[in-house]
Amino acid sequence: MKRFVRLLLPATGLFTILLTAQCSMTREQEAPGMAARARLTEAQTAAAADPNQPATTADAAPVSAEATASVATPTPAPAAPVAAAAPMRRTNADYKADIRSADALLKTNPRNADALVTRGRAKAQLKDYKEAIADFNLALRVKPTNADAYYNRGLSRIQTREFNAAISDFGKSLRYRPEDKEAYFGRGVAKMSLDNFKGALPDFNKALSLDENYADAYEYRGICYSSLNKPEDARRDLEKAAKLNPEAAKSLRKYAKQ
Repeated sequence: MKRFVRLLLPATGLFTILLTAQCSMTREQEAPGMAARARLTEAQTAAAADPNQPATTADAAPVSAEATASVATPTPAPAAPVAAAAPMRRTNADYKADIRSADALLKTNPRNADALVTRGRAKAQLKDYKEAIADFNLALRVKPTNADAYYNRGLSRIQTREFNAAISDFGKSLRYRPEDKEAYFGRGVAKMSLDNFKGALPDFNKALSLDENYADAYEYRGICYSSLNKPEDARRDLEKAAKLNPEAAKSLRKYAKQ
């Protein structure tokens, strides 16, 4: 049996795929995936800390053309189309600023679960996973039904190699948010980390039933099929993943048997 070895690459592996807004083109453009929820929570925290500070382009929630048309005064069309600005990639300085903003909120309200989750997420991005888990634990003491806290704690527990605990966290997140494709994907990857490739398949299947263009789910399901010696299924999924996300071509070359 081929062992899956890509899961825990330090800065560019699973955690980046699951958590960052820049991880894949398909996830960046959709709502309400975890990338969008992360930006919204961060924007809310920053606004609460400093109401006079406007939201940045990276943190602002996208507004549809229809919604804009319903509230804005009509203006003449521009002479030429203007290209949309590329999403701003967040830096360590941004995450440290998130921590400071959350700290300010928590000084006045130590039971602010949203601030605890935001601070925990920022710590996780800075690779301080144990401290991140501590914040998610606190958030869950305040609000035991907080799906974001369970989800993000699951991500951090993958990084600390607590795979069974991560599986449990993703399951609890799904209890309160049953249509969250990211949580199904995360649970599937945690199972793969335990070489439970067969058990991971239903989670990737469910994620794909929620989003038929979910490139990462095709890629990881393809790797499962390869590990289960199902080369035709593996190639089909990996080729689909590579069409949706060129980065998956690496897995296609590695795991699709000739």
